[in-house]
Amino acid sequence: MLERLQKIMSESGLCSRRSAEAWILAGRVTMNGHTAVLGERADPDRDDIRVDGRVLPRSEEKRYLMLNKPRGYVTTLSDEKDRRTVAELVKDCGARVYPVGRLDYDSEGLLLLTNDGEWMQRILHPGRMVEKEYLVTCTGDTLHAAERLAALRSIGGEAIAPARVRSLQHGEESALLSIVIHEGKNRQIRRMCAACDLEVKRLKRIREGALTLGRLKRGAWRHLTQEEIIRAVNAKGQDAP
Repeated sequence: MLERLQKIMSESGLCSRRSAEAWILAGRVTMNGHTAVLGERADPDRDDIRVDGRVLPRSEEKRYLMLNKPRGYVTTLSDEKDRRTVAELVKDCGARVYPVGRLDYDSEGLLLLTNDGEWMQRILHPGRMVEKEYLVTCTGDTLHAAERLAALRSIGGEAIAPARVRSLQHGEESALLSIVIHEGKNRQIRRMCAACDLEVKRLKRIREGALTLGRLKRGAWRHLTQEEIIRAVNAKGQDAP
């Protein structure tokens, strides 16, 4: 069956359709020995499709996972420093899956993984402004910490959208906060806390859009339900149009 080359590439799990189009335009893709052109059609069962000289992997059954990532794992499939990766935690899922977004090495909680490049691209599109909620345990100047964090409009000279912050527990030396953001700036919450003289002791993502971590055990993963797969790409943030 003939299909557009970029669709075949995205369905193989190698990349998103947008990336596939860029790779074709860059001349990185060949079909039956000739350099492919954008919009060209192919039959994945008969045509020899290669990216950077490597045969395009066969399309796999689509997998959509939720992992409760522990601290001490990097959000990648391999690591040059030989640190533990999230790939080790989902190696028994039956397919090669890729992280949807990131969680820092020292952070934990909800992480999505998939081999569906199109679905991943829709999840990560910045225009959707999907909310992400974190539980943050911090120490330092915790007096009125929630109000100070919510008032931040920049960190290190970089503009940020306002966060929604609630104080869940407050002691003399530490506080537990709920912080909701929809941007994915590098180490954003840790930088926000540092700007407010707070030191993050624990950071855990418990919600992404309509999906919640629930009681999934640390280091464990599960398949998303069909309803969750649909809700994940349809969810929009509070400020989204």
